[in-house]
Amino acid sequence: ERVYNLFLISNIAFFISLVIGQPARSKRPKEPGENKIKPVNKKVKPKTPKMKERESADSSLKSQSILTQVMDKGRFQKLAATLSLSAGQSIELRCKGSNVTWNYPSYLDTFKDSRLSIKQLDRYGQLILANSTAADTGEYSCWLQLCNGNKCRKDETKTGSTYIFFTDKEELFVPTPSYFEIVYLNPDKPAVIPCRVTTPSAKVTLHREFPAEEIETDGTDIIYDVKKGFVYQHPTSDHKGIVYCKAESQGAPQISIKYHLLYVEVPKGPPSTTIAASSNRAEVGDSIHVICTVLGEPDVDVNFRWQYPGQESERPVIIQNFWRLINRGTGHTTRISKSVLLVEDFEARDAGNYICIAQNLQGETTVATKVELN
Repeated sequence: ERVYNLFLISNIAFFISLVIGQPARSKRPKEPGENKIKPVNKKVKPKTPKMKERESADSSLKSQSILTQVMDKGRFQKLAATLSLSAGQSIELRCKGSNVTWNYPSYLDTFKDSRLSIKQLDRYGQLILANSTAADTGEYSCWLQLCNGNKCRKDETKTGSTYIFFTDKEELFVPTPSYFEIVYLNPDKPAVIPCRVTTPSAKVTLHREFPAEEIETDGTDIIYDVKKGFVYQHPTSDHKGIVYCKAESQGAPQISIKYHLLYVEVPKGPPSTTIAASSNRAEVGDSIHVICTVLGEPDVDVNFRWQYPGQESERPVIIQNFWRLINRGTGHTTRISKSVLLVEDFEARDAGNYICIAQNLQGETTVATKVELN
């Protein structure tokens, strides 16, 4: 009987473990919200990096230049200091702002190139250049204008700039409209030999025509700037002469146009001006020339104005302006600018003072001479 009871107890315990114990493990009362925890965790994990990506994108937009390039599929690319494209490609640039001003290679304006299109839209300015050529190589920049009434100024805090190389194997040097250029060597400022290249990786050297030799670029007195050309930091009369550049890039070397380097040494300031008449005494019916002459720097323009006795009565006179360069024999080059006033059939009303006002960027000089009637 005792054995039977033990057998019965053990069976009952076994039965309880099977029928009651197992369901207790599988049908455990669920904690509030237990079914939602795992699905929520699965959704939150991938969202976290998305939020971070959006935040980083927003912060990068704030630090971007206002100048961007429009890419395919509506993408925009922040522009670095330089950009290389193949000649023939078209490019679209955008500059954020409602009042944008653009700067680009000046020859595009000179020839009023139809390939260039500039528009101002509500939120940005747009520049499109179609069918680019090697000659389009140069700096492209934009800035916002701050206007108060009719007066506008550049907003220095909102600008964008990039230098674009339009590479062309057939045109390693940026083409120029002439085959020969004059470069003035002023002792008080750097001089640039502007043999710019279309391929930034091209190897460029500077050469003198006579005596035929390569000019050493030491990186101190003469440096090479891929965006400008060769720069003489401290020009002297020893640098004068005819030079050219040579470029090599995966092919036969190419030669630039020639540059005539002229040394200049003229005191700066208002025009150094003289005046003289062909005669200071004239008969009725004579023809009189009054010549105003300025000696100055070769690359500085001079403007002339005249005051003469018959001006108020609208006396007809002929005024001609011209200039030329002269070599002073010591390696120095000077520009002579002249204005000639011609009075034909001299009359009594033409007698009096002839006044010439010559003006340059530094100021103006007034000179006078008198012509009397015999």
